[in-house]
Amino acid sequence: MLDAFIIEEIKRRERNREERDRPALEIPIPVPEERPRRRSDAEDDEKPQRGVIVIDLRG
Repeated sequence: MLDAFIIEEIKRRERNREERDRPALEIPIPVPEERPRRRSDAEDDEKPQRGVIVIDLRG
């Protein structure tokens, strides 16, 4: 009788061999043409200020 380690090692090698022999297709990933620009401090100043309005509905 073989040790459990040897049996598991044989099974692992068989699984690896099956994965290697399996046909595979590499799909190319499209590369974006232009990277988004990074925001600068000047662009932060150009944005309008945002605020909060609180409306009290408690009569």
